[in-house]
Amino acid sequence: MAGYNLGEFYATRDAWNSRHAQWQSHCAIVSSQSIAQPEEQHEHSKNAGSGINGDLKEGSIQILAASNGAAAKSMMMILPKPLSIADLAMPPSHGSTLRVAYQGVPGAYSEAAASKAYPECEPIPCEQFEATFQAVELWIADRAVLPIENSLGGSIHRNYDLLLRHRLHIVGEVQLPVHHCLMALPGASIEGIRRVISHPQALAQVEHTLTNLGLQAAREAVDDTAGAAQHIVANNLRDTAAVASARAAEIYGMDVLASGIQDDPGNMTRFLMLAREPIIPRTDRRFKTSIVFALEEAPGALFKALSAFALRNINLTKIESRPQKNRPVRVVDDSNHGTAKYFEYLFYIDFEASMADPRAQNALGQLQEFASFIRVLGSYPMDMTPVVPPGKPKVISTT
Repeated sequence: MAGYNLGEFYATRDAWNSRHAQWQSHCAIVSSQSIAQPEEQHEHSKNAGSGINGDLKEGSIQILAASNGAAAKSMMMILPKPLSIADLAMPPSHGSTLRVAYQGVPGAYSEAAASKAYPECEPIPCEQFEATFQAVELWIADRAVLPIENSLGGSIHRNYDLLLRHRLHIVGEVQLPVHHCLMALPGASIEGIRRVISHPQALAQVEHTLTNLGLQAAREAVDDTAGAAQHIVANNLRDTAAVASARAAEIYGMDVLASGIQDDPGNMTRFLMLAREPIIPRTDRRFKTSIVFALEEAPGALFKALSAFALRNINLTKIESRPQKNRPVRVVDDSNHGTAKYFEYLFYIDFEASMADPRAQNALGQLQEFASFIRVLGSYPMDMTPVVPPGKPKVISTT
C-alpha cells in the first residue's frame, strides 16, 4: 500500500514538527502537482481550482473587507504558502482531530459531504481529485471524501479511474442532497445580473428555474461552484451571479438572490469515504461492496459474470464500464474474416452484500472463473440516512 509504515512515520515525526509547526494550525491546501506513478498510470489532469485558507477564527478563512462609499465591497484572501511536493514527502504529526481531504474550496458541496461523513473533522481543501488521494497516501490527511456519481449528471469518471490507480480503500459512503442558490455581491438584484457562472453540471441542473425567474443572463462554466462565488468576490463582479451552496454565500459574504433553484428536487450526489486501510466487514447491518474486474473477450462473458450475483439473489446497485487505459484496443487476426479490433473495458460494480457474507464470497469465487482481473475496492456500511425533500424555489431578493 502506498504511504509510510510506522517505522518511517516515527523516524520523521520530529523533523516534520520543527519544519511545519505553523502550518499544522491551518487548513492545508494540497499541491496539485503529481508524483510519478507506475507505467500503467497516466498524465494527471491539469485543471486546477484554487484552495484557500487562513484565520478569521481558528482554522477558518481570513477575509479583509473594505467599503468605499458606493464602490463595491472588495475582499482579499490571505493565503499561506501551498504545500510543495517536498512537504508531501514527509508525514505530518497532528493531534487527534480527524483530517479529511476534499476537492474544491471552502463552501464546496464536497466540504459539506466531508462534514456530514465526519462531523468533528478538520476539512482539508485540495486543488484536484488527484491531490486528495495523495493527501491520504502521504499522511497529510486521514480520510478523503470524493464524489462518485450524481443523480442527474451521472458518474464522475475521473474518480473511477483514480480508484484503480491508487491503493486507498472505500470505507463508507454518504449521499448529499444538492440545494443550489443564486448569489451575488451585496446590493445586487436579479434584474441587474448579466452573467451566471458555476460548475457546468450545476448550471445544467438549474437552467429551467433560472429561465422561469426571468433571468436573461449568459451562462459561463468554471471549475467549481464555491470557486465561482470566490471569483466574483475577488474581482468585484457586480453584474455576475454564482450558483453554489448557501454555505458558500455565507463564507464569501454574498447575498442569496434565490434559494432551492435546482430543477429536480431529488438532485443527489453520492460520495465515497476513502482510507489507507479497509474496515472489517460485518453482517449485523446493511453493507455495500465495490469491485472492479476485467473479462476476456467471449460471447456471453458479461452475462456469465453477472449471473454469479443473480444466482445468489445479490442486488447490484451500480455498474459502470471504463476503458483500460494501458491497453484500450485488442487486435485479433482471423485468416478467414480479416482483422477485428475490440475495445478493452473494466467493469465497476456495487452490490448489496458484505464481504463477510458467504454469498458475496461465493459470488466472487465464481466471478474469478471468468475474470482476467478482479479487485475489491471496499466493503462498507450503506448510507441509510433519510432524505428530506426540499421545498420549491424561493426568491429572497430582487432589489
